[in-house]
Amino acid sequence: MSAYKIILVVGTSPKSWEDATQAAVGAAKALRNLRVARVIEMDATLDKKGKIDQYRVKVELSFKYES
Repeated sequence: MSAYKIILVVGTSPKSWEDATQAAVGAAKALRNLRVARVIEMDATLDKKGKIDQYRVKVELSFKYES
């Protein structure tokens, strides 16, 4: 039997949601046995002119729990 832990990570990028997702997954590089990255929310911050300033994603990462 196995157990998995799920954590929430927020990634940001000035370029794209894909880059923001990669930033979130990259932040978890210290985790072993990373299994799944699930984007649960995407949004963007806007500058004063109404243009996208930052892409942001909330990602759930699951990894095998080791006691």
